[in-house]
Amino acid sequence: MGKPLRVLMVEDSEDDVLLTVRALKKGGYDPAYERVETAGAMRTALREKTWDIIVCDYQMPQFNGLAAIALLKETGIDIPLIIVSGAIGEETAADCMRYGAHDYIMKGNLARLVPAIERELQEAESRSKRRQAEGALRESEQKYHWIVDNMADVITVMDMNLRFTYVSPSIMRMRGYTPEEAVVQTFEQVMTPESLQIIAKVFEEEMNLEAGGTADPGRSRILDLNEYRKDGSIVCMENHLSFLRDEAQKAVGIISLTRDITERKRAEGALRESEELFRSYLENAPDGVYMNDLEGNFLYGNRKCEEITGYRREEVIGKNFLELNLLPEKSLNKADKLLQDNMEGRSTGPDEVDLIRKDGRLIPVEINTNVVQRMGQRVVLSFARDITERKLAEEELQRTLEKLRSAIQTTISVMVSAVESRDPYTAGHQVRSANLASAIATEMGLPREQIDGIQMAGSIHDIGKLSIPAEILSKPKKLTSIELSIVKEHSLKGFEMLRDVESPWPLAQIVYQHHERMDGSGYPGNLKGDQILLEARIMAVADVVEAMASHRPYRPSLGMDAALEEIENNKGKLYDAGAADACLRLLREKGFRLEGA
Repeated sequence: MGKPLRVLMVEDSEDDVLLTVRALKKGGYDPAYERVETAGAMRTALREKTWDIIVCDYQMPQFNGLAAIALLKETGIDIPLIIVSGAIGEETAADCMRYGAHDYIMKGNLARLVPAIERELQEAESRSKRRQAEGALRESEQKYHWIVDNMADVITVMDMNLRFTYVSPSIMRMRGYTPEEAVVQTFEQVMTPESLQIIAKVFEEEMNLEAGGTADPGRSRILDLNEYRKDGSIVCMENHLSFLRDEAQKAVGIISLTRDITERKRAEGALRESEELFRSYLENAPDGVYMNDLEGNFLYGNRKCEEITGYRREEVIGKNFLELNLLPEKSLNKADKLLQDNMEGRSTGPDEVDLIRKDGRLIPVEINTNVVQRMGQRVVLSFARDITERKLAEEELQRTLEKLRSAIQTTISVMVSAVESRDPYTAGHQVRSANLASAIATEMGLPREQIDGIQMAGSIHDIGKLSIPAEILSKPKKLTSIELSIVKEHSLKGFEMLRDVESPWPLAQIVYQHHERMDGSGYPGNLKGDQILLEARIMAVADVVEAMASHRPYRPSLGMDAALEEIENNKGKLYDAGAADACLRLLREKGFRLEGA
């Protein structure tokens, strides 16, 4: 493959174009070309494509070489144009060169074409580089003047007698003076007395170095100096001072780049105050605050950490928690998991781990970790809290709850005995219903605490029957409508008996709602759906199954099959679907039995 070359052929003869292409290929080029023969076609080709060279016939039916040269000049595009003609006189060729052609070649001597193209391409590249350099220089000069005139910093030049010889226009923004006013000011008019002493000392030091021949020609000094504004206020300036030197490197003046750092100084002061406040907070925080890298090496710990662990921070900084033996064997897996989460960028907590103090005592701590950025590096910022007192309080609370639960159980047992002593025919109904309700709740996956509440409520769900005359409860015949209405009051009576009982569970509400139905047809409140406690919905299913499967004074047992059919036919309508399904699984598939039914 030859060198690629984009050629615009201004030629009316296709044969001559092919001869030209052949000469180019023979000379080592791989030309991509387009042939045009009118001014309009040439203008379109120049506008739509990029060309390396233009090969132009001098005379064509609708166009000629001079017109092509003029058209190219009109576009302003720098492309070498070579006239290739079959017959052209010396005078005509000279006119073409004078008007802008780069060379002329006779069609009978195409051997000259390739060298001419190579020469013109090299010259075109040189012209392009020269134009780029000249443009960059002009742009650089313009940019320099624009920067100096518009930069926020002030440039000043002084002679060796410390007299200003130049002040940039930005002095107006910084100190309120025009350059003309500032250039005639003395140092006493520019700087506060304290800053004058600083600049005088520095200038003396630098001049001694100059006199001793030990000065560094490239050295600059940075000084923070307070200067006066025109309105009398003071601004803090950061001054970069350097000597201007002649060809012999002798100091002949001083150049200064000055920047207003008043706001920066205020911000630095505010930042220092903020850092001091933050450090004070960390050091006096009620929790231990510590920092470690992603490998578990300690980087920081506050005073509370020292108090919790018994170690001084100097004893742990830079060491790994494994090296310090801070954790018992049982806490290592949890610590590894926390560290792995942190390495993957996840914060954790709260997590409880046991900690071995320096004195060997084991204490429980609660830890929260946060992955943060510190100086471009990910680290772990953690908060540790000694929860010994909380654990002791929780244990005491658990003991209290156990005592309360025991007391409630004792009270409920007494209530159960009282109910059953008045209604011998329903002896055991409450206990059996409670056992079934507890089994249903377990099958449904309820938490242990909720199951215990259902067991307790089930054991006394008919406590309201204490208020019903014994002759009604033990009547061997079907109850009248009045007697039935009296019996139905036992839910409300039970609620009234239990509503003031202190209990971890809603016993009174469960007792009150255990005869409610999902469609609102129950009693005493005609509640529907989720208006009914889940515990009461479970209790309702267990109560119906036990009642139908057991003997009653006014009827014999209807049997377990009838009871389960009732539940299955009315689940979702009268009975909670989840509780009904759990009950059916227990009694049909899992072998649960109602003891004594």
